Amino acid sequence: MSRRQPSLKWPLIIKPLILHLLALLIAFFTLLMVLVRMDSGGYYTLQTFAPIAANAVHRDNQGRLYVQRTHELDELLKVAPGAWFVAEDEQGQTVSFGNVPPTYASLIGRLRGVPFGDLRGHERGDGLAIVIRRHTGPAGKLTIMAHGETDSLTWQMAIAAHVFTLPIFVLLALVTLIATPFIVRKALAGVERIALEAKHISASRRGIRLTETAVPVEIAPLVAAVNEALDRLDDGHERQQRFIAAAAHELRTPIAILRVKIEAADDATSRSLSVEVARLATLAEQLLDLHRLDSAAHLETIHLARLAKRVVADLAPLLIQSGRTVAVVVEPHHPIQGETGAVERVLTNLVLNAAEHGGRNITVRVQGTRLEVEDDGPGIPEAERERVFEPFQRLRPRQTGAGLGLNLVRQVLERHRGHVTILDAPGGGALIRAEFPAHPAGGNLASGHPL
Repeated sequence: MSRRQPSLKWPLIIKPLILHLLALLIAFFTLLMVLVRMDSGGYYTLQTFAPIAANAVHRDNQGRLYVQRTHELDELLKVAPGAWFVAEDEQGQTVSFGNVPPTYASLIGRLRGVPFGDLRGHERGDGLAIVIRRHTGPAGKLTIMAHGETDSLTWQMAIAAHVFTLPIFVLLALVTLIATPFIVRKALAGVERIALEAKHISASRRGIRLTETAVPVEIAPLVAAVNEALDRLDDGHERQQRFIAAAAHELRTPIAILRVKIEAADDATSRSLSVEVARLATLAEQLLDLHRLDSAAHLETIHLARLAKRVVADLAPLLIQSGRTVAVVVEPHHPIQGETGAVERVLTNLVLNAAEHGGRNITVRVQGTRLEVEDDGPGIPEAERERVFEPFQRLRPRQTGAGLGLNLVRQVLERHRGHVTILDAPGGGALIRAEFPAHPAGGNLASGHPL
């Protein structure tokens, strides 16, 4: 089971969010401890009693204030039986409820000058913790001085801290979850760019390097290491190509001399060696083909029928000498665009492969944008049809040849955006089909007859 790839979401989003939460909690408890330590003690009346008291004050027909107990007031009295309040309107008229401590009795009639106030008491039941607030009730705008349910400073600070810190944390979490992915994506945009650049690196397109300046400084060493590896690969490939080209060129001269001497020989034994010399020449050309594949191609319009007849005409003497026949069948076809030399080598390799491993009769067929080479030999087993395209692979160990021909055919077809397929010939044997893309401005050409 493959290991799941790690994501940047955890280290760049979730972890900072957890750290923010811990920082807020630490700051909250530190602030709470400081406030509690600064507090001198005592209890506060909860300010929720002031609007309850204002809603319980009414006016009679003469405009005098009176208290009418409400459901909310009754519920509060169950929690704080010693609750009391004084209400004063804007004209100075007052009304009180409960036992007003003497300490605050002197404020009755003067509350209009104190619109807001909080006073603490030493004990929870001493009745001295009060709030002064202005509220509007059934009797109009009133100033309320009230003592009701009390609480300590610590709990009030804890509640206040939660009220302030919770929205801050929620906002911080939302900003982190929304903004961080965008920030990370912008920061790693260069990584996506070099990933696209890396997709264009192939054996046929060397010299491409990843842009080191487009990535963050933390990733730049990795990109630099990849570029250095690509430099080493290109250097090794260049040395290999130079060796192949030099070896192939060096082989051509002695092979050409040997061929001339054999052809000029009088005895049949020496002339029989011409087939083996032709194989050596083919091997040298195939090595050169490996080198040519990496050269820039000169594309031109190719008429497959003309090319097929020319290649077969060049190979016919050799094939006839080895006791084989070859024919060219031209059916309606289209021109293609490609490198003439490379397409000639494709057909040459296919014909020589058929002569080497096929039967006695070979047919070259031109159809559409296809080149087909058919023989009447034993054929190629379906299980081996992919393997024979690998370099230096032979269908049978004792067969002659270097095993490069079909590999070169596939490489040329891939460079021309075509494909090669191995099929069973209708009359037995193998049929190898090389199909090229049609020329953009191509049209049907006249059909011909067997050569």
